[in-house]
Amino acid sequence: MHSILPAGPERAPSLTGVAPEMIRTLSGDGTWLGPVRSAVLVVVDGLGAIPLRAHRAHARRLAQAMPRSHVARTVFPSTTAAALTSILTGASPGAHGLVGYRALDPDADRLVNQLSGFDSGLIDPRLWQRAATVFESAPGPRYAVGMSAYRASGLTAAILRGAEYVSEDDLAQRVRVAVALASAEPGAFVYCYAPELDQAGHRFGVDSPQWRASLEAIDQALAPLFTMPREVGAIVTADHGMVDVPSHRHVLLRDGDRRLVGVRHIGGEPRLLHLYAEPGADPADIARAWAEDSGPAADVSLGSAAVDAGLFGEVAAGVRGRIGDVLVAARGAWAFYDDRLDDKRPQRMIGQHGSTTPEEMTVPLIRAGGYAD
Repeated sequence: MHSILPAGPERAPSLTGVAPEMIRTLSGDGTWLGPVRSAVLVVVDGLGAIPLRAHRAHARRLAQAMPRSHVARTVFPSTTAAALTSILTGASPGAHGLVGYRALDPDADRLVNQLSGFDSGLIDPRLWQRAATVFESAPGPRYAVGMSAYRASGLTAAILRGAEYVSEDDLAQRVRVAVALASAEPGAFVYCYAPELDQAGHRFGVDSPQWRASLEAIDQALAPLFTMPREVGAIVTADHGMVDVPSHRHVLLRDGDRRLVGVRHIGGEPRLLHLYAEPGADPADIARAWAEDSGPAADVSLGSAAVDAGLFGEVAAGVRGRIGDVLVAARGAWAFYDDRLDDKRPQRMIGQHGSTTPEEMTVPLIRAGGYAD
């Protein structure tokens, strides 16, 4: 059995520290960013630093603004619910409680989708997400600029508390609005979210013409960040990167597979499974079966070992039950699916994330305006 060891540049800062540092710069107290009058944080969902470098011809502006050292490490697991929440709270998944794509609600003994489950009424976003947001501590005007579809979502209620939400569906206009707000209001902290690249990657793959076209559109849309007044600082980063998983690297779990023995719930996502044991089942037996039968496709760890190793950061008492008894991190270009489920749509995804490869864990930390070197 191999321990789960997230990969990535060891000296790169953690993504959890970016927004808190930007807040500090508004009062001149930053430790690695200079003082600014106002700040803009742009999160391009799914934009890994390694895919960006590999496709630099499609994003010349961003690639040129990203020296090799200007990267950050995302959180474990490398998935949107966990990472966006960490960006916007400055807390680890073990502290804020969104520990994966689907996690166990131990009180109700059911899996809850951490992106859409809030909207089903299964959990209260204001209670489930346990940490204060960076907006709640920011001293000046606080804005979140995003698509209108997300304005009233449960995830917005969970992670954007304290911000005034500004709807804008056009990508380029979204960035212009964010820049205008920061330029007009001293002390403003403005968050701008771009989900388009992640959507293209899931549907078509990172190495697809559609993904490259989306990257080009993002590079063009972010141009105003590089012509802002020097008193406004901007950071462009991402929640995670992405890898393409071909269909012949899908591991389909079906009745009779001994890896399912003793497993009550399969949570997480295809590249980072949380396995929750049946009462009385020994997680060590489950982990052993997974390690033996998955071979080079995965690293397998007991959840307790992952917690002790600090993979989720410091884990709050109320969060421990959400973490799987066994964790399965896909290696390379593999993914695991519960083929007993009727919904096969997840198996059509090409670009995926959640695991520990450098492509998934390393994200850009691009500086513009008053933060540029």
